[in-house]
Amino acid sequence: MSERLAQIDMEIRRELSRLITMLKDPRVSGVVSVSRVETARDLSACKVYVSALERSQEVIKGLKSASGFLRRELGGALRLRHVPELVFVNDESIKQGAHILALLEKTKDTPDGENENG
Repeated sequence: MSERLAQIDMEIRRELSRLITMLKDPRVSGVVSVSRVETARDLSACKVYVSALERSQEVIKGLKSASGFLRRELGGALRLRHVPELVFVNDESIKQGAHILALLEKTKDTPDGENENG
């Protein structure tokens, strides 16, 4: 079952990434990407982790508003008896990774790896 669930997650992620670009909601604009998808074993719900460079809370609100449309489109694109409820979650991992890289670059620029404070 876990292999099938992983396949479903991959298909939902791919299809949602495509569908999000088609949304007309101004809140869902800019760089928005689906970083990962976790579907419940019983296919009742699906957590969709979304990363947005700007206005991430507005993007999540826009996606929640469009969830009915997205589920309907997923149902047409995927061969599932029941399309899971979509739960959108703000994924901060890309922002955190960028912050860590910036800190590492800053550390690398100082002589002998010493920071400016001591």
